[in-house]
Amino acid sequence: MAAFGRDLGDGCTLTLRDLTTVEPLHGLVVANLDRLRAAEPWAWQDQSVETIAMHTEHLLGQYAMDRSLPCVIRSDDRVVGAASLAFDPYLGQASLGWWIDAGLEGRGIVRRAATVLIGVARARGCARVEIRTAVDNARSRGLAERLGFVHEGTLRSAMPLGPRRVDVAVYGLVL
Repeated sequence: MAAFGRDLGDGCTLTLRDLTTVEPLHGLVVANLDRLRAAEPWAWQDQSVETIAMHTEHLLGQYAMDRSLPCVIRSDDRVVGAASLAFDPYLGQASLGWWIDAGLEGRGIVRRAATVLIGVARARGCARVEIRTAVDNARSRGLAERLGFVHEGTLRSAMPLGPRRVDVAVYGLVL
């Protein structure tokens, strides 16, 4: 596997997620669990070091098969979030996702990371990139729009968030 890394400016980088990122990610997830559970179905699952390691191994397997680009966002070499692309070679498109520590929201770090990943999708020849987010996730919806994505529709009751299901806004960017 070739290493992946990009400078995001201001001491921030986007690097490939690997097993060395498991413990820092675990601490970050635990510290942000309440807010992650408001937006991420995976946050409702067990968040032990072991399950994060297993998920990381799964993502690295997807990366080895050229189906995913799982990254961590670093600030001054400290893991502060995650961003990733999942590729669908049959449809010629990618799905983009991210999250960041609450204390770093609003600084443009995720926008820069997402811009890099959109560039990767474009370089791979993807025809489009998609973002799916809970309808009431105003921050993610706003970022999608600032990145040039178009709201293409809403999927009713499409995302489980703990004991409830929420509507999902689908955004697309044609490359």
